[in-house]
This record gives sequence, C-alpha cells and structure tokens, in this order.
Amino acid sequence: MKSEKEITLANGYVMLFVVIAAIAALTTAIFITRNPKFLFAAPFILGLLPGFMTVNPNSSRVLVLFGAYKGTVKDNGFFFTNPFYTKQKVSLRARNFDSERVKVNDKVGNPILINVILVWRVKDTYKAAFDVDVYEHFVRVQTDAAVRKLAGSYPYDNFDEERKAITLRSGLAEVNDALEHELTERLAIAGIEVTEARIGYLAYAPEIASSMLKRQQAVAIVSARKKIVEGAVGMVEDALEKLTNDGIVEFDNDKKATMASNLMVVLCGDKEATPVINTGTLHQ
Repeated sequence: MKSEKEITLANGYVMLFVVIAAIAALTTAIFITRNPKFLFAAPFILGLLPGFMTVNPNSSRVLVLFGAYKGTVKDNGFFFTNPFYTKQKVSLRARNFDSERVKVNDKVGNPILINVILVWRVKDTYKAAFDVDVYEHFVRVQTDAAVRKLAGSYPYDNFDEERKAITLRSGLAEVNDALEHELTERLAIAGIEVTEARIGYLAYAPEIASSMLKRQQAVAIVSARKKIVEGAVGMVEDALEKLTNDGIVEFDNDKKATMASNLMVVLCGDKEATPVINTGTLHQ
C-alpha cells in the first residue's frame, strides 16, 4: 500500500516571468517581421499556463500524471509544475462534524437518542484521495457506525448503586475515550486523524422517556429513604444509650421498643409530627 509523498515544486513567479517574456518576444517577432510563421510557437507557450497553481495555507494539492501518483504539495505559495499533471485539492484544515441524532438500543435494550461531535483532519492525502471514494462521506458513514456500536456496548444508566459499571450517562470520560479510539481505527484507512470525539446529545427515546423518568425518581426516593432510616436508627441508638448511661431513665425491653418506635416515626416521617402531651404515667 502506498502512502503520501511530499514533493517540492519550482517557483511559479520565475516561470511566470519566463512565459511573459516568451509571449512578448513572440509578439515582437511577428510585429517586426510581419511573418505569421512564428505563430507555431504560441500553442507551446500557452500550453505552459495550466502548469501554474497556488496552494493556500492548510491546503494541499495531490499530483497525478496519467493515472500515476507523483506526490503531494503542502508548501504554501505560487508554483509551476508539469502542465499535464492533474491537481486534486485536499484540505488539511480541522473540520467539525456534528452527526445526526440516531435512535439505537443501549446494552440492555433501551431505545435511546444519541449523536456525537467529531473534530478531524486529513493526515495522509494519498489515502484520502485514493483509498476511499469520497473521504467526507466515508467519515459520516463510519461515525454513524461507531455511534451505534458504542451505544450497544454500554447501558444508558445504572439503577443499581451496588454495581459500578460504566454507563453512557455517568462514564462520559471513559465512553468518549472509547469512541475516539473506535473512530481512529475506522478512519485510519482514509488517512483521517481524529482530534476529538465526544457525545453531544444523549437521552431516552420519547416512547420510554416518561417511564424512565419515573424510575429514576423512584430510585432517588428509595435511596433518600434508605439514608434517612440509617441515620434515624443511629440517632435512636445514641439517644437510648445516652439516657441509660446518664441514669436519666431506666428502660426495660418494652420501654425501649416504645421509645424506638416513637423516635423512628418522628425522624422518618415525611411530615412534621404533632406532639401529644401525656399528663399521666408513661404506661398510659
């Protein structure tokens, strides 16, 4: 497999001066001699004009002579080359590609909407020009394929706190690294260098978005309640221990159960407790 070969061309300004001088000399000879036989040189002089070309910053020209690759010009300026060369422009500028939002299934089968933002540039002009048909279209297709593969490799979210699996929503750094690695491998065949690749949009598909929102809310409520109960148990334990150690109240098992029950109701209730003043004994 061939690769890029960078070449240097002749200065175009020097050749432009030579062509102008040749045209001036030919015109003068015809004017002085009044002999049209000098016109035979005109096609040869004019045939040199296609050899001039300019290369702008962050741009290049791929040169081909009758189907044979001759090299790539990356230097900026005005140049002269073989007039029979075909000169294909290949931009070396960084490009930004914002893919369309596609509906795919994540690792556990949930339909999601996802798109990526890709920053890329041409690194090898030979591969970009000859190893694929249209490298811009190649980038779009391969990016779409990489997004679908990535979405199927991770779950959108993890509702089990005990499991620390990487998800599309919570593990963006790892997911973006995996996406960039995948795109780098896919686009290398076209001589494309991936500068950055990251998820630009991520959401559940509309048909399940409402249900998943309720599920997330339920998980959040359960998690909060669990923390509340854990804290309440600790507070009840500390209260009973403090009262007993300080000799304020002597508790038997029934009293401990009653005290613990009352404190748990106060501490875990979602509304403020209404106190009831007991004017009798503790057993009433």
